[in-house]
Amino acid sequence: MEESGIENFRESMLHTATLDCVHCGLCLSTCPTYRATGRESSSPRGRVYMMRGAAEGRIDFGESLVRELDLCLGCRACETACPSGIKFGAMLEEARAVAVRSGLRGRLGYRLERWGLRHLLAWPQRLQRLVSLLGFVQRLGLDRLLGSRLPASLAQARSLLPPIPPAHQRTRLPAFTPAQGERRGRVAFLEGCVMAELFAEVNRASVRILARNGFDVLVPPEQTCCGALHAHAGDLETARRLGESNRFAFIEAVGEPVEAVISNSAGCGAALRGLEDWLPGSGAELAGKVRDVCEWLDEKGLREPPGRLEARVCYDDPCHLVHAQGVMDAPRRLLEEVPGLELIPHAESSSCCGAAGTYNLLQTEMSQRVLAPKLAALEAASPDWIATGNPGCMLQLRAGVEARGLSARVVHPVELLDRAYGSS
Repeated sequence: MEESGIENFRESMLHTATLDCVHCGLCLSTCPTYRATGRESSSPRGRVYMMRGAAEGRIDFGESLVRELDLCLGCRACETACPSGIKFGAMLEEARAVAVRSGLRGRLGYRLERWGLRHLLAWPQRLQRLVSLLGFVQRLGLDRLLGSRLPASLAQARSLLPPIPPAHQRTRLPAFTPAQGERRGRVAFLEGCVMAELFAEVNRASVRILARNGFDVLVPPEQTCCGALHAHAGDLETARRLGESNRFAFIEAVGEPVEAVISNSAGCGAALRGLEDWLPGSGAELAGKVRDVCEWLDEKGLREPPGRLEARVCYDDPCHLVHAQGVMDAPRRLLEEVPGLELIPHAESSSCCGAAGTYNLLQTEMSQRVLAPKLAALEAASPDWIATGNPGCMLQLRAGVEARGLSARVVHPVELLDRAYGSS
């Protein structure tokens, strides 16, 4: 690794407190890859030790270390378990960025990932055209026709892709939605990229519920992709650029300040909530305003009770909501307010589903190993609905449920609340 790269890596590892790790092992049982393999090198403790060794020059920053970094899901369950406050997610992003700069993430899949994230995901019009093309392919049945002939990675991508909504259902949200009844506050809404294209109805349901509960909702047109997937892939330069664009959109360009910036995507919310790691100093104001939609509604309280909805529901924690944002009980409390809705626990509710952004495409075998116990637990619980608050988790669980032949439908919590209010 070039000298400038190792110096930056040494500084970043000290900044993210690798030396605070006391190797107590409390993280081991929470780590999906350690649970799957039993290997110390595939645990948070092992990866911290290897990253520290590379930063100190005791071991080579080479392919064996990068393989373990790539195998990590970045779920951050270790952060919840850690008594020393290790910021493992930030460490992982920095280390992957060094791997990219050093040419150690040169496999075709990772090169395609970087190209797609830089040239498609962060450009709404390009992403919209791509999704429209995929929808056209679906409607013609070409994806099914080619299914058995596709390479494994493309076959996996096809299995994860939900039915693409028609273009008229994927229109952008209005720039302003007024509060219904007495106004309780003013919030901005993060529309997102994947959410806007694949889960546009979830976005509309989120805005309807916020307005119904007395909040003016702004959707700043200057907003862009949150940068989470770029950072996970080691492209911190693009993540910081996108973070700066969103800081401008939600703080400087909105005119009258908003009380909160609302996200319905756990990964996006975690990225913006941790923006000060990417933009020290300047990112703090936006980071401090970010709230998950369920967290915000739970904090402020529903102004009017929802209608009755007879359903057995398993709530499944998105990793970047429970571990990166510390939000666990709010979505459950919100669902429990729906008359007739029975919240059913399951044994793997807080374990990772194996989605992890593009991980389920690049590390398919491990992704499926991580998902398997969760599907078994959900099958045992036998819910009507599985609710989770992140697009990647929704795609992963939907594909897994379908492959396992379960009848449960995977939805976002706000969809159930919206249905109870009679909007769906």
